[in-house]
Amino acid sequence: MLLEGLSLVLLFQFNHYHQSVWVTTANGVVGRIYEWESSFLNYVTLGKVNSELMRRNLILEYNNEQLTRQLEILRHDSTLAERLQAERLTGVKFMPARVITNSVLRRNNFLTINKGAADGVKPEMGVTCGTGIVGIVFMTSAHYSIVQPLLNSQSCISCRLRGSKYFGYLRWDGGNPQYAALDDIPRHARSSFKVGDEVETSGFSSVFPAGIFVGRISAIEDSEDGLSYKLKIHLGTDFARLQDVCVIQQQFYDELHELEQRADSVANES
Repeated sequence: MLLEGLSLVLLFQFNHYHQSVWVTTANGVVGRIYEWESSFLNYVTLGKVNSELMRRNLILEYNNEQLTRQLEILRHDSTLAERLQAERLTGVKFMPARVITNSVLRRNNFLTINKGAADGVKPEMGVTCGTGIVGIVFMTSAHYSIVQPLLNSQSCISCRLRGSKYFGYLRWDGGNPQYAALDDIPRHARSSFKVGDEVETSGFSSVFPAGIFVGRISAIEDSEDGLSYKLKIHLGTDFARLQDVCVIQQQFYDELHELEQRADSVANES
């Protein structure tokens, strides 16, 4: 083996043809190794890149909604209520978080994220991802939070038809985790929507600001009493593959939440 190795060294060192073949082959092998190394490093950092892209996508979508509203205000005579609503939309932050546990096969599903009270997360804050809304924070510990997603029989989120003022309540009836139902759409609004139209959050609570994408209309049905429409919504969020989310932190969350609680207590007393 020693003599074989020595003969190979002499062969490649004193013969230009064999030397060029060796160098070419060695460069190809080294290049392939570097390519594998680069692919591995890119794969390792893919989760961080995906989380950052999701956060940027949410910010861009939200900023687009704000610009749209400002254009509407400039085109029309804005009332005091409209100006106050536009001011309330400022100061929204998106806190990135990672899904630790998740379920989609139960009637009342829950998921856990790796952000909690120590990070500023509070119950009834909205949670979203790069493709749509996820749910609402149910309870928190110091470093973790339980989220009640859309795929829960107790979930009820106010949503509206994008581009119109008609809104309803999004609920999940069980079954396919890719679809939910938007109830209470008035019958006189039939000319305002069609299959394929987008649905977004209405902003009628302290949980979600207006304009966050929810899904698209996939079917139009009559409600059980026949007085309104029930829209089948194909959700933008793929809960079976959910990994990265963002918790929505609104600037006036505490004030709005306290006011809503006071209003609920007064309504319950009456």
